[in-house]
Amino acid sequence: MITPEEKTKIVAKYKLHESDTGSLEVQIALLSEEIDRLLSHLKKHSKDFHSKKGLLKMVAKRRKFLKYLKEEGEKRYNELVKKLKLK
Repeated sequence: MITPEEKTKIVAKYKLHESDTGSLEVQIALLSEEIDRLLSHLKKHSKDFHSKKGLLKMVAKRRKFLKYLKEEGEKRYNELVKKLKLK
């Protein structure tokens, strides 16, 4: 789980305007951080199937968000992918 302090740092880094907390960029960045944490957990605990199922759900959700962002604006999509180093 991401601590509230870490979450505010991520939101501050990826927000589009001052009161932004729910834009696609912020949601994708938060999901990416959670995915990274779950991956490191699963490397230690390879038989944790409940966490693996949650990881797959998060990856699918992030994929949907990225697909929608790409349809809405190719420039925003490319900038975010570079920032997060996804592809």
